[in-house]
Order: sequence, then structure tokens, then C-alpha cells
Amino acid sequence: MTARPLDAGRVTAREAVVTSRQGFSIGELRSIVEVEVSLEEYPFADAIVDRALVYRTVELRGCMRNLDQAAAIRNELTRALHDGPGVIVIAGAIEPAVVDRATEVFERIIAEEREGGTGGGDHYAEPGANDRLWNALEKLAVADPETFVDYYACDMIDLASLAWLGPGYQITAQVNAINPGGAAQMPHRDYHVGFMTDDVAEGYPIHAHRLSPLLTLQGGVAHCPMPPETGATMLLPHSHKYELGYLAWRRPELIEYFAEHHVQIELDKGDLVFFSPAVFHAGGHNRTGDVRRMANLLQISSAMGRATEAVDRERIVNAVYPALLRRQEEGLDPALVGCAVAASAEGYAFPTNLDRDVPVDGLTPPSQQDLVFEALANKTPPDDLAAQLTAHRHRRATH
Repeated sequence: MTARPLDAGRVTAREAVVTSRQGFSIGELRSIVEVEVSLEEYPFADAIVDRALVYRTVELRGCMRNLDQAAAIRNELTRALHDGPGVIVIAGAIEPAVVDRATEVFERIIAEEREGGTGGGDHYAEPGANDRLWNALEKLAVADPETFVDYYACDMIDLASLAWLGPGYQITAQVNAINPGGAAQMPHRDYHVGFMTDDVAEGYPIHAHRLSPLLTLQGGVAHCPMPPETGATMLLPHSHKYELGYLAWRRPELIEYFAEHHVQIELDKGDLVFFSPAVFHAGGHNRTGDVRRMANLLQISSAMGRATEAVDRERIVNAVYPALLRRQEEGLDPALVGCAVAASAEGYAFPTNLDRDVPVDGLTPPSQQDLVFEALANKTPPDDLAAQLTAHRHRRATH
């Protein structure tokens, strides 16, 4: 039996080359990127700055008190990240004093790692151009649990994460400090397909290229004022909609186009920026002689995806749970306590060992987050929760 030949009449030229780097077209990219966005299309946004939608925390919090408006806000952010420019800013999300406390912890850990010869490098910059603190989420939790809770009890991080990823999202974080004089990164896309060579990426069908950016939300917390001269992140709004982008970012003509058309959105301390990982972006050139530009980069993964970093969430929970109990006793809004729990504990029940971790009331067994919320409701002592978490881990193991 012979194979039936491909019916070329049913396959467009674009589909035929869709996972080949040879299909790259700078003209097609331009037609996608060089568009204007009207503020009328995004009624909850405060402004459009450098082609990015800017939202203000105070206004969003006011609207979020209304359930219908809360749903409309999430839908608008989803649309802005998927169909719009792919870049949003949420101004004033974290109190500057809390950011400063976290900065002190990060700087201390970076110095300790540098002295110990274990400091992290960077994917897209020359050695020495910046300092990178990998797994800053876990390291902050262990080094200063109180600051961790105050920092991640952030409703705006939760809002953007729910809008793009839904419940059970997994936060990872990496601090990036661009030192005075530090050169810019190369423009790139991020995880998942963005971490592949062209040869590997070409092996994935187009639907995988489309799916990849839907599994992750890129973000950052400004830890200092960030005008462009400090190396503010360079972004190319709307570029996430170019399907061959994962095979294009190393091309000289793309790098040249990015250099001419990128934007650098000025941020203040405590502002958040979120963007699709498929938006072409890069850390900027720090042209100052005395400003160390620090951002906490958030890579937030879908519960149904895989994060880049291995994070010991049981260790984080055990470290921060006493602080969570204290904040709860002090009257912190339960919703904000929930944000801190979402940043620390695993919210998805799978994968697990279904022989031992058996669903009881529903389709899934309890997640780590379920145990933490139950413990907070019952004011369970930390040692008792630690024992519950250990038993939970053992139930999920295969032996």
C-alpha cells in the first residue's frame, strides 16, 4: 500500500514552512508590530505609554470590589496580553518600603554568593554585565520570612497571574541587577520554546509554538526607579503575535529591527510589568555610572506546565507559615494572605501517586495549598503542619 501524496492544494504556503526558520519575514513582523492601540478598547487602563497599557493599583483595587468588574478586569488583562500589545504595567503594586526590605536581603545574598564563588550567570548577557540571583523566591523565604509574606501578599501579582494562567499558578523569581555600564542583553523570547536552539525548536509543530507562551507569564518588580538610562527592559510590543518568532530572534535583521523599534517603559519602585514570554525583550544598557538597576524577575507558570526552576515549596511553606499566622492574627486581609500562600505553596494536586494519594471528595487529592489554608483556618501549630506536609510528600512518592 503506497502513501497518498500530500494534497498541496489543502496546505497553505505559510503552513508548509511554519516551523522552519526559512519562513521568517521581516515584512510580516512589521505588519504585526507597527499598529496602534486605542485606550477606548481597554476601559480599565489609565494610559498607553510606549505602546504598553498602564494600569494603576488604586483604581484596580477599587473596581475589584465589584464582582462583575473584577471579572471584566481579568478578561481585559487577558485580552491585553494575548490580543493587544502583550505588555502591561501595574503602577504602585508593592509598597516601596517593602521593596527596600527585600532589596536588602537580595543584596546580602548576592554578596554572599559572590564571595563564595557561587553567583549566578545570565542567559543573554556577557559575564560580569549583571548579577543574577537564581531561585530568589525560596532564598527570600528562608532568609526573611516576614519580608517574603509582606512582599508576595500582593493582589496585583495574583490578579495578573489569574488572568493569564488561572488558579494554581507557580511563581518562580530571579533577581537581575544590571551594574553601572552593564551592556544590554540580546533580544530574545523566553520559556519554553525560547530556551531551545533553532534546530530543536524546528522539531516542534506550530501548535506547540502557539501554546508555549500561554503556559508562562513573564513579569518584573522594579526595585529602584528605572528610567531608560538605567537599563530599563527593552520590549517590542505586539511581537508575541508573530508565530515564527521563536525561530527568528537570533537573526541579524531581527536584532537590527529590535534595536530601532523597541521601547523602554520607565518604572518606579514597586511597579510591576508583565508581558507574554513571546514578546521580544532584553535587559537594557545601563548607561549610568552609579545606578545599580535591580529588578525581581517573575516567571510564573501554569499549574499544567513546568517551571524552569526547581523550587522546594515545602521548605518555603515551613519557613513562612509562622509569619502567615502572625499576619492573619494581625488582621491582614484574608485575600492578601491567600496571595502569599499562592506564591509559596504548590497549588496543583498532580502529578501524584494515585495508589496512596487517593481523591476523597472530588476528582483530585488535596494540594499543598489546601493543607496550608486548612492549617491557617485551624491555627495549626507550625510543627504539626510540617508533619502534615511530610506525610503529604510521602503519599505522593512512588515508593
